[in-house]
Amino acid sequence: MSLRLDNLSIHKEDAPLVSLSREIAPGEVLTIMGPSGCGKSTLLAALIGALPPAFRMQGRVWLDGREITGLPTHARRLGILFQDDILFPHLSVAGNLGFGLARGVKDRDHAIAEALREAGLDGMGARDPATLSGGQRARVALMRTLLAAPRGLLLDEPFARLDADLRAQMRSFVFERARARGLPVILVTHDRDDARAAGGDVITVAGVRL
Repeated sequence: MSLRLDNLSIHKEDAPLVSLSREIAPGEVLTIMGPSGCGKSTLLAALIGALPPAFRMQGRVWLDGREITGLPTHARRLGILFQDDILFPHLSVAGNLGFGLARGVKDRDHAIAEALREAGLDGMGARDPATLSGGQRARVALMRTLLAAPRGLLLDEPFARLDADLRAQMRSFVFERARARGLPVILVTHDRDDARAAGGDVITVAGVRL
C-alpha cells in the first residue's frame, strides 16, 4: 500500500496554498508543517474528497495502485483522525467501535473485543464514552478508524488537545499501529515534536492566510 500525490496543487481563488508531488510508502509518515490557516487541513479535505467549494484542486491521487481522485469519500479507503475524537455520545464504547467496522467482518464481537484489548480498554465496551479519560477516548477514536480497514491514514493534528504526557503516549500508539498495518500516513501539524516523533520526511507549507 502506498499513497501517491501526483502534481497535486490546491488554490483558493488564484492564491496557491499547497503544491507537491510525493509518494508515501507503506508504514511511512509524511509530515506537513505550517502555521494555522496555511492550508494543511485543506490538503487533507482534498485527499478525502471533501474540498470546500471555495477551493480547487489539480493533480491526481493514487492509493494502493488505484487512482482515487474522482471517487466519493466513502470509496477512497482513507481513514482520518481529527483533533477532536468525535465519539458518538448515544453509543457505548463498543458501539462506537462497531460503527467503524468494515463490511464483511463476520465476527463483529471478536473484532470489537480485539480493538478494546489493543487499546488497553478490556472490559470497557459497555461504558459511556463520556466516562473515559482524554487519552482513552483518543485511543477509541483511532481504533474505530482502523476497524474500517483503511488503506491510508490522515492525521489532522490529532494530538493537539492532549497534555504533554498523553501527547507522547498517543503519538507512539498511533504511529506504531499505522506502521504495523503498513499504512502510508500524512500528518499535518504545527508542532515540531509531532514531526520528530513521526520520524519521516517533513514538508513546510507557507500558503496564504485563510
